[in-house]
Amino acid sequence: MDIPRFGIPEKLADRMSMAEQHDYLRTRLTRRGALRAGAATAAVAGLSAGLAAAPAQAAPAPATLLSRAGTRVDGSLAAPFGRHLAFGAEPTTQMRVSWQVPFAVRRPYIRIGSQPWALSRKIDAEVRHLTTPVLNGGKIAAAEQFYLHAALDRLHPGTTYYYGVGHDGFDPADARNLGTLGTFTTAPARAGTFTFTAFGDQGVSYHALANDQLILGQNPAFHLHAGDICYADPSGSGQSTDAYDARTWDQFLAQTESVAKTVPWMVTTGNHDMEAWYSPDGYGGQNARWTLPDNGPDPVGLPGAYSFTYGNVGVIALDANDVSYEIPANFGISGGRQTAWLDRRLGELRARDGIDFLVVFFHHCAFSTTNAHASDGGVRDAWVPLFEKHRVDMVINGHNHVYERTDAIWRNAVKRRVPIGERTDPTRDGIVYVTAGGAGKALYDFPAPDSYEGAVADRESVTTYHVAKGGTRAVETVEWSRVRYTGFSFLAVEVESGRNPRMKVTALAESGERVDHFEIARG
Repeated sequence: MDIPRFGIPEKLADRMSMAEQHDYLRTRLTRRGALRAGAATAAVAGLSAGLAAAPAQAAPAPATLLSRAGTRVDGSLAAPFGRHLAFGAEPTTQMRVSWQVPFAVRRPYIRIGSQPWALSRKIDAEVRHLTTPVLNGGKIAAAEQFYLHAALDRLHPGTTYYYGVGHDGFDPADARNLGTLGTFTTAPARAGTFTFTAFGDQGVSYHALANDQLILGQNPAFHLHAGDICYADPSGSGQSTDAYDARTWDQFLAQTESVAKTVPWMVTTGNHDMEAWYSPDGYGGQNARWTLPDNGPDPVGLPGAYSFTYGNVGVIALDANDVSYEIPANFGISGGRQTAWLDRRLGELRARDGIDFLVVFFHHCAFSTTNAHASDGGVRDAWVPLFEKHRVDMVINGHNHVYERTDAIWRNAVKRRVPIGERTDPTRDGIVYVTAGGAGKALYDFPAPDSYEGAVADRESVTTYHVAKGGTRAVETVEWSRVRYTGFSFLAVEVESGRNPRMKVTALAESGERVDHFEIARG
């Protein structure tokens, strides 16, 4: 059930949590055994094939630059790639810039300024080093990855900055490298009109790239990624034969760079993003690759649980692996602290002056009808009552590789029908749930007659199921599935503030065709 087991015997893996898988691998693969199994790593990377330490810790830069073959090279050959931005906890004054280099470099840094010819501020970057050894007879490929991160604080609200990333031997301010510069804009001090975009389940494909380019055309203030980011674990079946290739992350970040180097890419954690090799909770890889707001549940270190505000919208990211009945590898990992934090944070944001809308995004669906995953009862039990308590305005999910949108739901039933083009008011109507999982991975289908690609359907009822406690499927006939589309797509949300605030929600196919649209207005 989508639990990455990384070469663990199937009978053992069936009984193991994510943390237990990690402990098993670390015990079984001693340093000596890992060195033998990782001989290919040494040949490819020219670096130590020993086990990696805690992946999120800064690694000291070597005295020289080494190529993959282990020879000394000029630093200019280690061109940075895979740049991706993320807000800090305060988007008006904080931005986090992350990138990769193909091998170890000396003294990495970022330059920043108000003009491309005036990158006067220079800030050292942190190095986070990941080593993946050969496992499972080569089904898990060797990889050596170097992720770099720079924290930019005390920025000015509503200001566009230019930046360049570099290291000894590669200066972004050099005239030869000016084409590598990026830009970003901090959140404004006052609410205005802006657009944000969202999807989940992207991976690496032509469809994923097409969606990225269409998103760039929306000029979004930020983008929400609802998990299952790159599919380095492509099958997620939980079998001992599962493959894992960390280099898929290199492809993904290179693919995404055209957008993410300019648009903050705010991600959360899906089931395919749990990688048992790197840390007991499976999130060592996530922590190495992303720098996200650190204002989530304390003391639990869930990289996919945090919040931020932009204009008149409060956004909360959640790690649904914590509550999923369907995929239990990390079930209960927070000991209930994430849910308690969600309750507090929703209350704080709802009480804050200037916040009109609350948007929550996470991976596993509260309400969906596909033949693949449908709805997760764990999400319904733990979080839907809190969404209703605090009158959340919209919930965005991935997991199911389709577009599906509900009517306004209250207590698991339709409170108000919201046909295409209609308006809903969460203060009286209930909550609209959107599955935006058509970002690029192979598409799923719906129960007939919505089982063919490109279908846009709207019917009164559908027989589906939700995953109940214990992982069993509970059949249900529902009326809340309002719009269903089995094509690649994403969500674009235009937000207006002022006396009559509203969110104009649009689903766009990768062709640019409008699949669905509706409005959310409070009061």
